[in-house]
Amino acid sequence: MMLRSLWQKLVAPIDGPLMAFTGLLLLVALIAMGSASPERMTAQLINLAVALAIMRIVAQIPPQRLMHLALPIYVLGVLLLVAVALFGDISKGARRWLNLGFMRVQPSELMKIAMPLMLAWYFQKHESLLRMREYAFAALLLLVPVALIARQPDLGTAILVLAAGFYVIFLAGLPWKVIFGLAAAAGAAAPLAWGLLHDYQRQRILTLLDPEKDPLGKGFHIIQSTIAIGSGGILGKGWGQGTQAQLEFIPERHTDFIFAVYSEEFGLLGNLVLLLLYSLLVGRGLQIALNAATPFTRLLAGAVTLIFFTYAFVNMGMVSGILPVVGVPLPFISYGGTALVTLCLGIGILMSIHKNRMLLQK
Repeated sequence: MMLRSLWQKLVAPIDGPLMAFTGLLLLVALIAMGSASPERMTAQLINLAVALAIMRIVAQIPPQRLMHLALPIYVLGVLLLVAVALFGDISKGARRWLNLGFMRVQPSELMKIAMPLMLAWYFQKHESLLRMREYAFAALLLLVPVALIARQPDLGTAILVLAAGFYVIFLAGLPWKVIFGLAAAAGAAAPLAWGLLHDYQRQRILTLLDPEKDPLGKGFHIIQSTIAIGSGGILGKGWGQGTQAQLEFIPERHTDFIFAVYSEEFGLLGNLVLLLLYSLLVGRGLQIALNAATPFTRLLAGAVTLIFFTYAFVNMGMVSGILPVVGVPLPFISYGGTALVTLCLGIGILMSIHKNRMLLQK
């Protein structure tokens, strides 16, 4: 009886399909990492253990508690971003880290979850009367942290935080005419925005258009990654047999460009399997969002799920040469602890929402 009770406590918050799809992606990650950077396997296993433990803890937190934490977490995140701007450590020309003495933190990662939490809470509070004023204030809540992150500069994280917030605003019912109007305004402002970009950001866009212009410099990443993807063919060269990866032609092959390593070794067939797993994960997340009982849980689940899609789309797009390189990892696959913890935290939130859907409906 005691063992049964313990088993129920351990398993009850776990959504079977969601855990299965996540687990398969993590298995693919370990396979890819074993080829791309075997010396980092131990560290990644530690990262994975920490991320799964956090996922398990978050899955037990009721959505009502998450809603109460939304505003404090958002305020803390913005204050930490301001602290980074004032006192943050500079590394490779960017000020992204805050040294707390006993550890270094990257507050921008917190905003990937804090942003949809905050906006879902905001729209829950104003669900009875949504006017353009409410949408405008929500946009302001979104743009403040995005501007602070972009200023570091960290364009990749800024895009992800912007996407996370926009998904909540869109799912809350932002009219299509406003969306088309904003898109038109963004297109018209593009020439002005070009002047606001940092030199390296402009160079990345120019490299995307013509990587052969600087094949041994700025265009090297894209050229080598596309060669790796193309050389994989239909079935791939086999695990550990990819020449571009094993001969170290692919830069950052264990982080942002691990998709190129995977594509070369497992080919088109392996890529289709990976796309299927991401599609199943996103589909399950959207199903949880549709079955959620409150506006807060629906908006939060929808935004978190679409963030997984954005991670995958942006990373695969930049590695295959259809998007500029912006430093976005391949979700659940790339090496790194911070991004993995953030992603598993999102999975934990989805599990919490799924577990408590019936309780909230009563």
